[in-house]
Amino acid sequence: MTNNSNTRSNIDMDPSDFPDDLVRTQQAWNATYRALAAPGPRNTTALRRRLLRLSVRLWWHPYWSTAHSVPAARMRLRELARTRNEAQAA
Repeated sequence: MTNNSNTRSNIDMDPSDFPDDLVRTQQAWNATYRALAAPGPRNTTALRRRLLRLSVRLWWHPYWSTAHSVPAARMRLRELARTRNEAQAA
């Protein structure tokens, strides 16, 4: 693996490594996406705009400049947000 490789694993990454605002933004993105994907959604324009704003906030969050492996960390963030949403729904 080269020093410039962006494929190092963050599999053992501690979920507390993510800032709370980043996790909440990912959870909001997930909820907005689900609302937009639901059959016959209302206010699709507002939902699409919200999804775009949340996507920008996720993509450009300062945390990503410190992450060792950004692709793996982004995947771990998605998994963490999804499991927290499921736990809150239960």
